[in-house]
Amino acid sequence: MSRLAWNVNGRDVEPPGISRETTLLQLLRNDLGLNGPKYGCGLGQCGACTVWVDGIAARACVIPAHGVAGRAITTLEGLGSRGDWHPVQQAFEDAQAAQCGYCLNGMVMQAAALLAREPRPSEQRIRDELSGNLCRCGTHVEILDAVRRAAVLMSAKS
Repeated sequence: MSRLAWNVNGRDVEPPGISRETTLLQLLRNDLGLNGPKYGCGLGQCGACTVWVDGIAARACVIPAHGVAGRAITTLEGLGSRGDWHPVQQAFEDAQAAQCGYCLNGMVMQAAALLAREPRPSEQRIRDELSGNLCRCGTHVEILDAVRRAAVLMSAKS
């Protein structure tokens, strides 16, 4: 085991004893106590574990923590916080785009990454971007509404 450092949500962290087998998701949840990213499938297919690595949406369950040491990691907790929500988080709340909430982390992180790249995506582009994030409850209509709302909120801020 070696000692490495990560920048998580703007803060440098250096948890001890991270093995080569530790995934980024395990590091975030087990070692740093960040519960935004969820364990869903463990295969990078459901999107529940989505975080940003250097601003790019990535599946934390399949990324070795050692492989992203020194990189900027952003979780749902780093995107915004109650009272100071990121526009995507605010839009998801306003649209009531969650039932069980399990997919919420991935949907929000993926949508925010899309809107950072494309401030005014088409409906089809939003659908394509979120197609790899699974929602078992069926709040798809509200999720799409939330992303459209977020695009409006973000364009009003700029």
